Amino acid sequence: MSHDQPLTKEAILDAAEQTLRRYGPDKTSVVDVAKALQVSHGSLYRHFPSKAALREAVTERWLQRIADPLQIIADGTDGSATDRLRLWTDTLIRAKRTYVLEDPEMFAMYASVTQEAVKIIDTHVNLLIGQITQIMDQGMRAGEFKPGRPESAAKAFFMATSLFHHPAHSYQWTSDGIEAAFESVWTLLLAGISMNG
Repeated sequence: MSHDQPLTKEAILDAAEQTLRRYGPDKTSVVDVAKALQVSHGSLYRHFPSKAALREAVTERWLQRIADPLQIIADGTDGSATDRLRLWTDTLIRAKRTYVLEDPEMFAMYASVTQEAVKIIDTHVNLLIGQITQIMDQGMRAGEFKPGRPESAAKAFFMATSLFHHPAHSYQWTSDGIEAAFESVWTLLLAGISMNG
């Protein structure tokens, strides 16, 4: 990083991600991130008061990258609510699996932060449930889904599919039969919410 450019949070987060990928979440220190930026580690503490705060900020940004495409789907109006719900679910599952396979260091950090930073994870989960709620509400208003409370249905749907997207279950995502298991769960859930079910 050029010394005549101001040190921004985004630059720190970019460097932290690169450092985490290089050394892994357990071995990465604030000093490593500072070295990557060619600044003193004290400079980083002006933006993030601790290593934990930096890790949480990296995780929060990472989670936002997962949530943003899902929000576009939830906000959509094309096609049926069933199609949007399936696309939303497939997109979430695909994003999590991609990170496990292609960005394991970041996923490991995310998995460890989920146990430490409850507020960040609660915010993320509530955001995702809010997106499902939008789709459920659209489906109920269109007469496609059975009438009820969209938020309750969304929470139940999210919990029922957690095997396929919660980091605690990531070791199962590459197992034989995981696709068939999802199809079984999807069919059952759809039968429960669909007016034709």
